[in-house]
Amino acid sequence: MNLVLLFTMIVASVIFVALVMVITRWISPRSFNRHKGETYECGIPTQGSTWIHFKAGYYLFAILFLMFDIEAVFLFPWATIVQELGTKALVGVLFFLFFLILGLAYAWRKKALEWK
Repeated sequence: MNLVLLFTMIVASVIFVALVMVITRWISPRSFNRHKGETYECGIPTQGSTWIHFKAGYYLFAILFLMFDIEAVFLFPWATIVQELGTKALVGVLFFLFFLILGLAYAWRKKALEWK
């Protein structure tokens, strides 16, 4: 009985996703022009070369910010119920923090946090 229900749900999910994709393709607006194929297409013709150099440090800094922001999102719910979870949860979160601190130390050593 459970396998029939599981199979029915999988088939229904696949049909639903396929149907949504077909309907989206059918009703979505389309426009074709030569500016669509350009790098950084925004509707305005580019001037000059689009191959410019920029510092990747800004990108790395943003990724590190997101990583530690997500850490805070995961730690806050844990901190609210820490007494109910016990020692296993404490060891688990210390393991989690160890790897995040290891990542921060790696980024610091590679000078990804400097604005030069």
